[in-house]
Amino acid sequence: MTEVRSFSKLQDKWDIPIPNLLDVQLRSFHSFLQVEVPAEERKTEGLQEVFHSVFPITDARELYSLEFLEYTIGDPKYSVDECQERDLTFSVPLKVKLRLRVRKDEEGQIREQVTDNEVYLGELPMITDKGTFIINGAERVIVSQLHRSPGVFFDSAIHPNGKKLFTARIIPYRGSWVEFTIDVRDVMYVHIDRKRKLPATALFKAMGIVTDKDILDFFYDSESVEIGTGRSKKVQTLVGRIVAEDIVDAETGEFLLEVNEEITAEKLKDLIKNKVSKVSVYIIPLQEEADIVRNTLKKDTTKTEEDAQSKIYSLIRPGEPSRMDSAKDILTKLFFNPKRYDLAAVGRYKLNRKLDHLELLGKPMVKRWGFERPSDELDTLCREDFIVIMKYLLLLRLGEEEGTFAETDDIDHLGNRRVRSVGELLANQFNTGLARMARIIRERMSLQEPETVTIYDFINARTISAVIQSFFGSSQLSQFMDQTNPLAELTHKRRLSALGPGGLTRDRAGFEVRDVHYTHYGRMCPIETPEGPNIGLISSLSTHARVNDLGFLETPYRRAATGKVERTKIDYLSADQEDQYVIAQASAPLDEEGLFVRDVVSARNKGEFPLVPPDQIQYMDVSPLQLISPAAGLIPFLEHDDANRALMGSNMQRQAVPLLKTDVPLVGTGLEEKVAQDSGAVVFSKRAGVIESVSGDQIVVRPNRNESSDIQDFTEAAGRDIYRLTKFKRSNQDTCINQKPIVHEGQKVKAGEVIADGPSTDQGVLALGANILVAFMPWNGYNFEDAIIVSEGLIKRDTFTSIHIEEFELQVRDTKRGVEEITREIPNVGDDALRHLDEDGIIRIGAPVKAGDILVGKVTPKGETDLTPEERLLRAIFGDKAGDVRDASLKAPPGMEGVVIDIKVFSRKEKDETTKKQERLKTDRLKRQYRKERLRIIEARDDELKRILDNQILERWNSVSTGKPIMRAGKKGSPTSLAGFDFDDVVPGTQVTRDEEVSSRFWRQFDAAKDAQDQLEKSLEKEIEKVTRGDELPPGVIKLVKVYVAKKRKLSVGDKMAGRHGNKGVVSKIVPEEDMPYLPDGTPVQIVLNPLGVPSRMNIGQILELHLGLAAGKLGFRAQTPVFAGATPAEIEQCLEDAGEPRDGKTYLYDGKTGERFDHKTSVGYLYMLKLSHLVDDKIHARSIGPYSLVTQQPLGGKAQFGGQRFGEMEVWALEAYGAAYTLQELLTVKSDDVHGRSRIYEAIVKGENPPEPGVPESFNVLVKELKSLCLDVIFE
Repeated sequence: MTEVRSFSKLQDKWDIPIPNLLDVQLRSFHSFLQVEVPAEERKTEGLQEVFHSVFPITDARELYSLEFLEYTIGDPKYSVDECQERDLTFSVPLKVKLRLRVRKDEEGQIREQVTDNEVYLGELPMITDKGTFIINGAERVIVSQLHRSPGVFFDSAIHPNGKKLFTARIIPYRGSWVEFTIDVRDVMYVHIDRKRKLPATALFKAMGIVTDKDILDFFYDSESVEIGTGRSKKVQTLVGRIVAEDIVDAETGEFLLEVNEEITAEKLKDLIKNKVSKVSVYIIPLQEEADIVRNTLKKDTTKTEEDAQSKIYSLIRPGEPSRMDSAKDILTKLFFNPKRYDLAAVGRYKLNRKLDHLELLGKPMVKRWGFERPSDELDTLCREDFIVIMKYLLLLRLGEEEGTFAETDDIDHLGNRRVRSVGELLANQFNTGLARMARIIRERMSLQEPETVTIYDFINARTISAVIQSFFGSSQLSQFMDQTNPLAELTHKRRLSALGPGGLTRDRAGFEVRDVHYTHYGRMCPIETPEGPNIGLISSLSTHARVNDLGFLETPYRRAATGKVERTKIDYLSADQEDQYVIAQASAPLDEEGLFVRDVVSARNKGEFPLVPPDQIQYMDVSPLQLISPAAGLIPFLEHDDANRALMGSNMQRQAVPLLKTDVPLVGTGLEEKVAQDSGAVVFSKRAGVIESVSGDQIVVRPNRNESSDIQDFTEAAGRDIYRLTKFKRSNQDTCINQKPIVHEGQKVKAGEVIADGPSTDQGVLALGANILVAFMPWNGYNFEDAIIVSEGLIKRDTFTSIHIEEFELQVRDTKRGVEEITREIPNVGDDALRHLDEDGIIRIGAPVKAGDILVGKVTPKGETDLTPEERLLRAIFGDKAGDVRDASLKAPPGMEGVVIDIKVFSRKEKDETTKKQERLKTDRLKRQYRKERLRIIEARDDELKRILDNQILERWNSVSTGKPIMRAGKKGSPTSLAGFDFDDVVPGTQVTRDEEVSSRFWRQFDAAKDAQDQLEKSLEKEIEKVTRGDELPPGVIKLVKVYVAKKRKLSVGDKMAGRHGNKGVVSKIVPEEDMPYLPDGTPVQIVLNPLGVPSRMNIGQILELHLGLAAGKLGFRAQTPVFAGATPAEIEQCLEDAGEPRDGKTYLYDGKTGERFDHKTSVGYLYMLKLSHLVDDKIHARSIGPYSLVTQQPLGGKAQFGGQRFGEMEVWALEAYGAAYTLQELLTVKSDDVHGRSRIYEAIVKGENPPEPGVPESFNVLVKELKSLCLDVIFE
């Protein structure tokens, strides 16, 4: 085992393990389904919550009530592998126990009849251990969605006249949106569901707060001013103030001043004249500026509660006459009814956190109106919310001048965005499906008579299955898994998307949403995001991040107090919580006790980076890795790369093709092991034990005896753990998934130890590419513009060779003209083309295949119409039926070259001889396997029973078959005396030894083995039934043949390669080994890269990797340099010195062709290079005659359509500039869409004549037709 040398600057004891990288998927799904939890103990979340929200369902007559009791999840019908093989969905049956209450009116007496039934609601796709779903045989991933959290948001915008306008928006999880705005004229409006606006005070009136005084009292405090003789200065200030209480003339009862009226000089004189002693007035800050409430009251035309309600009703349902009873409930229906409106726990949490209800309402108002703080369990809005939001909005408007505590929200802050993972997305789909089902149930309830009714009359399970199927099949968030390599798989499952239903759209997303925000730290990776239109909208979860119960992203921090960091006390903080603290970097130096070494520490607080004394630090990062994703964490010296190149580097690692020979990177970051293990590519041993046998496709481990239990478990293969390895399986991207054992017979293994490698792994460590000796120098101009020069030695040694597997499928259908047939007898095909087909017409395994070869021979019946008159005549005379089929064989596509590695034939119940033969072979194999396993169990049982009876005094045993004694009493048990003894022949229940306890243990062990045998037999029956059952095929398909062809792809000119630092290029030349530049010791370099690709790109990480790689290669160690805490240049220089290399890492190279030394020193070392999945073999394409577009008659485009190269407008200009008239005419007519000319020129070439005159291109005719459709008559002259 190579030495691993870590350059980490963090002490090992401070290291915190990275949580399982697939947790985000698995935890979410398991909390949704709660499979392991007994029905009565399930929490009200996920599926349980959905059922509780929809049930009970009652009809309008209240005759029926359908209640939910519990749901149960069955076992999957097929295993994951079988589903992938047979194109099925890996799913479990969902059954629900319901209770129906029927009220019957019998002779004036109402009786209630109760029945309970279990109802099947369809199949629910089940998550695999790797966090994926198998849908119709394809592996898919449900990507988590990042969306705007429900709650209240305050925002501001600048009006063209320079004034700041404020808005408040209440976003529910489900229900109507409400928006409050203050316009330029300082009037507050409310918009419900983005409909027409309404003065906000109308909402008060609709809620029963009707008078101006009541409304103003909510917003402004009042004070009493003594008038007296009217001479005091204070009285003079009353002019322009607003009256808070009606002032009535005591004698006449006449209103001198009303609430909300302004006191003018004349009115003040009247008050003094009428001897009014004191006046109550409002304290309104910034009187002229912000008289918002009064302005709104002036605009508000509604007078009474009913008035306001009917106004809101007509706004929401325009055109409907507002009946008073329906208008009255409008607010209750819209916002206070849990069936129609749902804030969800997160929405209420955000509301209560943002708004201090009691503080904002003020004690007098709380007391007067009986208001209280809304409970955290309340999922709808309440009156208090509306009032408090309007008040907060007012404070925002005032805050501009007065500096109140009110502040607007930042929509891109991760405290205002939350994650919806698989579980929640599925729960939403179930909600939709069940709501539809509930509607159908209510309709059926109104039609059914109570006498004969059952639960099954109401339920239609198809509604739910349809919704779930469409979600998994066609939702934007259900994606075909990227399976190029284990890292690509892992990253796809940890992806966060802002797109999808209920999210953003690409066109509407601006820069702010896409940008990196300071709250992304430790939660979302600032580096890994796609280039192109989705940049910033799709991101990746950071290594230590997790999603909390409310859906917010959290990241762990170590607690710190009085300058000391607690090693073990770790808190997960959400973005909202983090804003309150000062947090130190993980790289801040600490002593052994956890005290900060320096006097000032670099820290973070919100978006600032202050230097603070240690005693002000409240938390500290747990690891420098925590701010980036696993993909970015695999780039060594990431801190020395420019961000743009780091982005490309992390994206390109996901495109690396698994190579034939894996090679662990000489310079890694230490994250390679974690990624390989969590991705599910490698195989772990479940229990500690000894390797009993190893073959290419299975490993058998004999676990250590379970000393804690006196009874040994034989359920799995006689107590052995059997690991079946995946061999040469095709991935979603046509790469090869192959596992190979890395243990040997007799080896001891620990629980959780890696025993088999998968694709792109080496000894359980991720290995995406190969360590290559690289020189940075120009070489005859062949590495111009990032091109890569490769030594032929790499091709010889298969360093960058990869295997790709393609699947070809042929369906045999029952057509109108008759049944198609798979056969060798294909019309007009020579023997040479059939040489690799077996007697059934299917290619044999191991046959080499090239373009145009027949893979499966198939003939399909011709209709009468397809026959020529001569054929018809011959058939009439000779009754010849031979010519009535045509060739419809499956042929290898152009550019194909490979070997057939597997064939699968699926057929329905009616089977032909081949299928029956295959079935017999499979059944025999299963039976042989069963006998072997049974023998193993019996051997293991006998060993265990002999161990129990060792040194025991035996009693007399009788035989089951003969009834005679087979063991005499008093004999002492030992392995030799019991050798070859048949324990199955002992009469069950016999006391076998004098010690009753030992005898009882003997029979318990015997029964355990019997149970294991029974279980084995059941599984055999199940497997045989699967083999003989006949396959589930699409309608109309009788037989399905799949042929798998493996292609060995060597590195060739045109292939794309890259390093881990975004240094990508295309192979431009493969140079003989002897012509490559070589080192002074004669070692030729393997790849030559252009040095000009480094300075402008600023990815210096590759140079540091090169130098450390050189030292590691020479000294024979593997370097681990974690990001942000890795090897320093000084350490690299030291390593180079230890390896006997110059400290600058540069060497003189010699020209391979001339043997002369190059003038300057060159940087040479080991770089880790990847071969990316953009292979030239998949892109190269040529067309002779192919398909044409139906309308324009021009050739199609693209390789998939076997299309041509479009000679576009600009290319036409180029030929016009050269005056190449005939070439141009040919390109635009006979080579494209001159239909008659195309066939005429073919004849001319065949006969050796001159080409004819081109005709009119079809596209011109299309133009003429267009003009005719515009009623223009086009005449040719």
